Amino acid sequence: MTNSILRTAQPSLRRSWPGLAAGVLSALSGVALLAMSAYLITRAAEQPPILYLSIAIVSVRLFALTRAVFRYLERVASHDAAFRQLAVVRTGLYRRLVRIAPAGLSRTDRGDLLSRVVSDVDALQDLPLRVAQPLVISGVSALAAVVAVFIVAPRAGLVLLVGLLVAFVVGCLLASRLARTSEMDLAERRGALSAAVLDTVQNLDVLVAFGAIDRQLDRVDALDADLRGASLRRASSAGIVAGLIALVSGATVLFTIVAAAPSLGHGLTGPEFALVALVPLAVFEVVGAVPVAVLAWRKVAASARRVDEAAPSSSPVGVVIDDEPDDAPAGVALELGPVGSPALTLAGVGAAWPEPDGGASSSPALSDVTLEVAVGDRVLIEGPSGAGKTTLAQVLVRFLDHSGSYRIGGVADAELRPADVRATVGLIEQTPYLFDENVRQNLLFARDTATDDELTAVLERVGLGEWLRERGGLTARLGERGELVSGGQAQRISLARALLRGFPILVLDEPAAGVDPAVADVLLRDLLTAAAADGTTVILISHVPVAASLVTRRVRLVGGRLA
Repeated sequence: MTNSILRTAQPSLRRSWPGLAAGVLSALSGVALLAMSAYLITRAAEQPPILYLSIAIVSVRLFALTRAVFRYLERVASHDAAFRQLAVVRTGLYRRLVRIAPAGLSRTDRGDLLSRVVSDVDALQDLPLRVAQPLVISGVSALAAVVAVFIVAPRAGLVLLVGLLVAFVVGCLLASRLARTSEMDLAERRGALSAAVLDTVQNLDVLVAFGAIDRQLDRVDALDADLRGASLRRASSAGIVAGLIALVSGATVLFTIVAAAPSLGHGLTGPEFALVALVPLAVFEVVGAVPVAVLAWRKVAASARRVDEAAPSSSPVGVVIDDEPDDAPAGVALELGPVGSPALTLAGVGAAWPEPDGGASSSPALSDVTLEVAVGDRVLIEGPSGAGKTTLAQVLVRFLDHSGSYRIGGVADAELRPADVRATVGLIEQTPYLFDENVRQNLLFARDTATDDELTAVLERVGLGEWLRERGGLTARLGERGELVSGGQAQRISLARALLRGFPILVLDEPAAGVDPAVADVLLRDLLTAAAADGTTVILISHVPVAASLVTRRVRLVGGRLA
């Protein structure tokens, strides 16, 4: 699948040919400029009438201008094509991430994933800019230079051809060998450093509170030093290759002069001899980009491999994949029956979390779970940590696949689109995500047609009316990941979003986790009361004691099985 990512990163010929053509013309203009300059200086030393120099003078001016103009056009066209294609790569990557999230990313380090999504994707732009384009430009320019020199001095042309072949082969082989392992090591080191920096920033308060910040910073410094060392080794490899190309270039110029010297005065004029001698210098300046392109290719290939590992095209075992096109209609909630009729029915349900290698875990998190929830019920699912409660929640909203039978309102989940299941069964997670925006924007994405009055009313229902007035209304910001609100307030805002969306069935996964025990009972009471007021069927997952009056039934889950 890495090849597919590389193909996606390379712009189509329709988009890339203007940049390639401009690059070739700019390189040829540079070679012609040096050759014509050598011819002009040597011919002028013979002191001919100025008329005999006019064409050479005009040519030097022309090639100087066209070199700069075509260079500019090449940069504009090639970078425009590369950046446009990079947007296609990012869109495809995000689609693949969405297909397997969140269950397929549960074992992924967030810092390393961030590095892959940002740094490694950005590195893919080097494929058209620093790999494909330099190779094409160098090949065309070298061929044109050899033909031109061969016409003037055949033996010198053959020497130039041999020198270029040696530079191509030896330079590419050496660059490939030196960079074989360095680029993958660099990519992995960048990922490790990004993960450490992200951990430091996100957990700064905990690190400071426990006096561990110095050790964490030392770890970041060590990873940074390791990355710098690997980068230095890569730069040294590039320097060695560049030095080798310079040696081959000098040797080629020397042998070209030796090959052309016998013809001097015997069909080869002095200006033509200067042209033949200096053309190799110009063309080797262009060809010197080939080993650099090989090094860049290693970097691109390593980044493509890491991107593919971050979001594999084949779905991990047990993860529900939604392959609907982008223009597919939004999910539609099912119409459930009257109060007391079946809302959810589980029969012999089992589930397992995917492993990092894409396979299923050998130890299932759920086994043979049979449960029926009626419309209007408020069912409490209790159990110790690790009992499978969160796994059950992920199955109910179709993030995790399952064995056995799961029916919603009498309809098998396999007959429904995942989007329709999630429009019917809503999930409020243990740590709800709040955007770094104001209260209004954190609610509107649940129902973008809601008015301010409706937003205020739903916040009143979940017990945030007074808080909203104290904060100055719907324009109050919540901070990054909701850092300006408490855990209980975050749960209430999340419930307000769910009520706005109008889920017939609502799953509350540990809503009182991390909340002060003194207010946990009040929070649970408010959440259940607000949900029940709409006739919403509620499945409450909690290890915090819940008053019997708030639920209609209790179920205990132990070791992935109902006790």
